[in-house]
Amino acid sequence: MDFALSPKVQELQKKISAVMREMVYPIEHQVEQEMSVPGKEHTEPPVLKEVRKKTRAAGLWNLFLPDEEHGKGLNVSEYAPLCEIMGRSPIGARAFNCMAPDTGNMEILTDFATPAQKKAWLQPCLDGDMRTCFSMTEPETPGSDPTQLATRAVRDGDDYVINGHKWFTSNGIGSSFAITMVVTDPKAEAHKRASMIIVPADTPGFNIIRAVPVMGHAGGGGHCEIVYKDCRVPVTNLLGLEGDGFKIAQARLGPGRIHHCMRNIGVAERALELMCKRANTRWAHGSLLADKANVQQWIADSRIEIDATRLAVMHAAWKIDTVGKREARQEIAMIKVQAANMVMTVLDRAIQLHGALGMSDDTPIARFWRENRAMRIVDGPDEVHRMTIARRECRKWAQ
Repeated sequence: MDFALSPKVQELQKKISAVMREMVYPIEHQVEQEMSVPGKEHTEPPVLKEVRKKTRAAGLWNLFLPDEEHGKGLNVSEYAPLCEIMGRSPIGARAFNCMAPDTGNMEILTDFATPAQKKAWLQPCLDGDMRTCFSMTEPETPGSDPTQLATRAVRDGDDYVINGHKWFTSNGIGSSFAITMVVTDPKAEAHKRASMIIVPADTPGFNIIRAVPVMGHAGGGGHCEIVYKDCRVPVTNLLGLEGDGFKIAQARLGPGRIHHCMRNIGVAERALELMCKRANTRWAHGSLLADKANVQQWIADSRIEIDATRLAVMHAAWKIDTVGKREARQEIAMIKVQAANMVMTVLDRAIQLHGALGMSDDTPIARFWRENRAMRIVDGPDEVHRMTIARRECRKWAQ
């Protein structure tokens, strides 16, 4: 592996860092306050819309897509260091139209949508005019095993009629459509039971029940509970073929997992920066915190763990670029566990070092902790990834 970044990526790093420094960090607190006003929790503040206009005009838009037609033509290894910078702020990725879950949905629309579907649904997302959600997880079935999904789509002439119960459909409020994973053939073998269908949010029977509060917060687009009740959509909204749902989900989750890991590193870097600034300025018990052995150990261990995770993520990105997502499955699973645990360890140290301030929302640390704890669950819990990692390792020596 060559760890040197291309001149193109270095230039993009400089531009994105400048936007973060000059436009994103200064409005973080304002955006959070405005989205905490009752009735406006799910409304994008004008100040953030203005930043998005500027980044699009500057060509810093849709950087996650690898093709020149829709993105910047960056491969995964080139996008990784840029995604890390965006991850340093809760609103960073959104400023560049690189936010989840839209990135994953745009990727699968790029790969699996028909020309008509791309015109209707993909292009408005690329333009920043539509937000989206991904509706897979159900409260009654294990999210770690999507072969057990129960939400049903029954063919009725030229339509599918959907009935079922979903939740943690992130960004459901304010989205123009959901990509919904439903069972179309319950008698098929496990990985052929489900399909993906585009469901416009204004379809009768698409009922958002609530934004599920997560650790006391239900802002943004919410992690929504949705009941599909005789929700009728045209057959032309099917993505790919019937039975392709599991395949499409895996195609979506591979890049999604590595994007999460990149953002985890950005969060950890921001937390370490705040730790060092606090340690260099806080005087307690006769010396600066930076002079105390246990604080030095926290900072040193954080630096080691962040850099080790970054190397593992870049290796996985390099492998995706060179041999493909399928051949990089083991490395993707490994970094998903490593990054999700690393970021929580660093954030916990940052909270401890800041004391009462670290528990408050006067710094972004507590918000980072709330939002990143889910990383050990979403896109596959640690336990499932560890199980698959171990199985692959054991297979090597089975003979």
